[in-house]
Amino acid sequence: MAIFVLCAASMIAVALAFVLVPLLRHRRAGADGGLGERQRRALDEALAAGVIDAGEHARKRAALASTAQAPARPSRAAFAALLLVALLLPASALLLYRLVGTPQALDPANLATNDGQRAADMDQAIAALAARLAEQPDDVEGWALLARAYQATGRAQESLDAYRRAHALAKDNTGITVEYAQALAVVAPGHRIEGEARSLLDGVLAADPDNQRALWLVGISEFQADRYDAAIARWNHLLPLLGPGPVADSVREQIALAEARRDGKEAPAPLPSTNGTGAAASAAATDSGTATANAPRLTVQVALDPKLVDRLDPAATLFVFARAASGPPMPLAIQRLKASQLPLTVTLDEGNGMLPNLRLSMFPQVVIGARVSKSGNAMPQSGDLQALSPPTDVQRKEPIALVIDQVVP
Repeated sequence: MAIFVLCAASMIAVALAFVLVPLLRHRRAGADGGLGERQRRALDEALAAGVIDAGEHARKRAALASTAQAPARPSRAAFAALLLVALLLPASALLLYRLVGTPQALDPANLATNDGQRAADMDQAIAALAARLAEQPDDVEGWALLARAYQATGRAQESLDAYRRAHALAKDNTGITVEYAQALAVVAPGHRIEGEARSLLDGVLAADPDNQRALWLVGISEFQADRYDAAIARWNHLLPLLGPGPVADSVREQIALAEARRDGKEAPAPLPSTNGTGAAASAAATDSGTATANAPRLTVQVALDPKLVDRLDPAATLFVFARAASGPPMPLAIQRLKASQLPLTVTLDEGNGMLPNLRLSMFPQVVIGARVSKSGNAMPQSGDLQALSPPTDVQRKEPIALVIDQVVP
């Protein structure tokens, strides 16, 4: 804090110098340099023209010099202007920072609560957006934004409801239609893509055959229904539309898995990533020891906020999971435990994955969550107790502390 104050004072002083020094120079020039110089030049010209003699010239130059040496007395108006600038500039800077800056963030006592504050700010922003949409129910983008915000905070049913409103207002918007279909699948038993969700996706592909997300989801729908040739065809259509990277790797792995299922063979080993190049990529693909050492392994410490002790059912199910901070809403890793085990420490790694094509290592950042579910359903239900972390580096080595302190509305 002291360093910040010192730096701020230095910057204000420099700013004042830029403003006040030119003003002071201008005052001095106006009081002396302008009139005095013109008078001396006029006397020199009069002497040269013979209008005055040398004696008179010397006397008048001496009188002029004595007048110039007397300090010019600044006017009250000029002094008041300088004082006003000197006071208002730093005061206005401090007031502006107070209004739009975050001075509380400088307090070390507040640093430990930043994550909780971010969660509270997110809840407030969601509530404000929902209130605005109640007054402006025809705002398509507003409903889509609200749906994504609910999705990011694990409120799947509310996300679906918001997507339904957005889709009803813009049925020709393929992006919103695909997101709505995915939201339907998220709340469906087993996350199956069928019924309305599948019909919506088929409609999108009829209008836009190269829609990447729709191709991916329809392929999953076919895979879930054991129609492996159809799934492979969808994903082979998708592959040329993708650039190299983890998404293309995931599609190739899913194609290989579908082929193995179709042919009655064992699931193939994960394919080498195409992110690297040359010898380095080859070494990474073949050195299993290095791959194991670099695999994400997240340690999560989960506790219950004392204010919710009375609401805890010890027989309820406790889910601890990780999902992509930006990506599919399905968990990348999940552990199912008992609420009676709280507090506890668990490890999330790629052995806890739900789908072979979705792994922790495919995403740079994840959100860690803990949820106490009375229904035993992994999808959040009203009355569940939960905690969600801010986006976290998937390679983080330090333990991640979660305190279950929220009740799902």
